[in-house]
Amino acid sequence: MTPPALLSAALLLLLLPATLTDDGLVPFEVVVQNRLLGTTPQAYITHVKFGGILLGGLKRLMNSTNTFRFTYTEDPDYGPYLESVNGLARNDDDRTYWELLVKMTNGTIVRTNAGIGCYIPSENEQVILNF
Repeated sequence: MTPPALLSAALLLLLLPATLTDDGLVPFEVVVQNRLLGTTPQAYITHVKFGGILLGGLKRLMNSTNTFRFTYTEDPDYGPYLESVNGLARNDDDRTYWELLVKMTNGTIVRTNAGIGCYIPSENEQVILNF
């Protein structure tokens, strides 16, 4: 192989998702934190199939443990909307709600531009449900 071809092949390998495993699962962490009360964040591990949405991972997590619960409603225009996590519900009067953040593998924390019904988790990232 010529050097440019080797470089192209190496670049292609770097661009392939690391999640292309035999089972096609994408593991990620869910962290529940309450900034209002300053409680210790709770961390959970779950997964989705490659290309799967966060909602599926949250449902899988809820079905696998008794320590994580959540509720959501379906908005006809915006899709699933997170209502409560572990018994703590959003409150329009108090202007409290659940914020969906993601800590990328490089440590950067960003607010997603998609909700639980559209966001696609990446391998080993941290999804933060922040109250």
